[in-house]
Amino acid sequence: MIPSVLPTYNRAPLSFDHGDGSWLVTTDGRRFLDLGAGIAVNALGHAHPALVEALTTQAAKLWHVSNLYNIPGQQALADALVEATFADTAFFTNSGTEALELAVKMVRKYWHQKGAPERIEIITFEGAFHGRSTAAIAASGAEKMVGGFGPLMPGFVHIPFGDHDALSAAITDKTAAVLIEPIQGEGGIRVLPDQCLKGLRDACDETGALLVFDEVQCGMGRTGKLFAHEWAGITPDIMMVAKGIGGGFPLGAVLATEAAAAGMTAGTHGSTYGGNPLAMAVGAKVMEIVTAPGFLDEVNRKAGHLRQGLEGLVAVHPEVFAGVRGAGLMLGLVCQPGTANLDVVKAGYDHNILVVPAAENVVRLLPALTITDDDITIAIERLDAAARDVKGAGA
Repeated sequence: MIPSVLPTYNRAPLSFDHGDGSWLVTTDGRRFLDLGAGIAVNALGHAHPALVEALTTQAAKLWHVSNLYNIPGQQALADALVEATFADTAFFTNSGTEALELAVKMVRKYWHQKGAPERIEIITFEGAFHGRSTAAIAASGAEKMVGGFGPLMPGFVHIPFGDHDALSAAITDKTAAVLIEPIQGEGGIRVLPDQCLKGLRDACDETGALLVFDEVQCGMGRTGKLFAHEWAGITPDIMMVAKGIGGGFPLGAVLATEAAAAGMTAGTHGSTYGGNPLAMAVGAKVMEIVTAPGFLDEVNRKAGHLRQGLEGLVAVHPEVFAGVRGAGLMLGLVCQPGTANLDVVKAGYDHNILVVPAAENVVRLLPALTITDDDITIAIERLDAAARDVKGAGA
């Protein structure tokens, strides 16, 4: 008999009752150090006092009115995002998947408006994850995501990650855009080097194609800049944002230049819940905190502390770990071929620490940006204990 909750998840045998900062407490009272942060969502940790206050204050006033009317909070958050980024405009969604849907529509509308409707192809990369909608899985192209869900939305061209020759060969007179995550999260914490991001910007400029960044997981301060592409000194034409921007409240956004968004006029897109007053209140507070002077400096300092500890784990447990990859507080422990990343994740449960699996046999660490130095020390101790268990089980 099928359960009342559709069984589409392989869930860990844990149920949490409440959280505080980087800690979660189960319904039976066990305390876990959370290095997953809801898969990079709880950017400011659990129950951050400023976010709780922003949400409850707004909840006592107004929850929902729909986008039939002006929502002052949208204007305030859009202004903050425009001021802090390359963008001239923003549209608010409830998730990263919804942001992908709008990004695809925006790209195709752009070329239709320019009198080149045949330019519909969007180049994407092996290992990408852009969401679970039909367009998003078509963009990824991975068999594990698309199998059984055809026919897929056409117009996506998939090329190997990091293959410059394949990119050059893929760009044609039908290319509308290049869509990429500056750091692949689900794909295994694979960082696209700065020179490659610059090369993509140059290739798009040469051909007129739009450059679209998916910063759903790597954005909102996770790499030590507000957005990961800033390290390369270039900007996209369109960018998807979600996860950390809501600090745990469902919120996403598409940011775009005026030129890229020119075709999106009244009636071309909409959302019932997107940009509701509750989400806007929380999102504005997250932006205020993350962009405050010194906050990202602290993220970078703590990232160095955590990475140093992880490198030490690799040195102590070379049979378990092959290396560390990533940037900022978006890091991955690469497991040796003889060690399954899920074994490390499960061993972590026994030592009350939460980490997240990813492709390429990687264990993801996506802690709250507010994680403390003491928490980092505890994290390394518990990961060390988990690695010893894994090593012992394989002996």
